[in-house]
Order: sequence, then C-alpha cells, then structure tokens
Amino acid sequence: MIKHIVMFRLKATEGKTARENALAAKELADKLPSLVPTIRKMETVINSEDAPDSNFHIALICDFDDMKGLDEYQNHPEHKKFGAFIAGIKEEGGRACIDYEY
Repeated sequence: MIKHIVMFRLKATEGKTARENALAAKELADKLPSLVPTIRKMETVINSEDAPDSNFHIALICDFDDMKGLDEYQNHPEHKKFGAFIAGIKEEGGRACIDYEY
C-alpha cells in the first residue's frame, strides 16, 4: 500500500480568508474518493484555528494499492480540477508531500 500525504499553506483571495479557502478545498477534495476509483481511503483535514499561523492549512491523507494507483489519481481529470483550484489559492512554495509504502 502507498500512503500519500500532501499539505498546503493557503492564502486569502478575493475576499476569502485562508481558512475559508481551506473549507472550500476540503469540500472539493471530499468528493474525490467517489470520483477516482484508485483511491482506497482518503481523509481531508483542516488545521485547528488555535494552531500556529506557520502551520499548513489543509492536508489530504490518501491510501492507494500501489504507485500505479497514485499515478492514475494524479492524472485523473477530477484530481486535475482540484489541483487547478488549489494552485489559485496556495501560497508560493506552500506545498509539502510524502509518498511511502506501508
């Protein structure tokens, strides 16, 4: 199995706070498991409002059978739509990711 964890630090945009953007991103991300067949499990989490401002705002924690499944997810049109949305609201350099076998 592959665990894919990706975190984003977001910015305020067009009258929305970073937290509001995180909530909108979570709403989109939570739809992905029903749209992308290679996702075995997915959890989307938002940083606590009481946590330090230096933290990342949102994280996606996903399980895949193998790297091929992860690759199919990353190239899936629905994931690409999510990626385009995130690209418009994340801070420059505001992404961290790890993929590991377990």
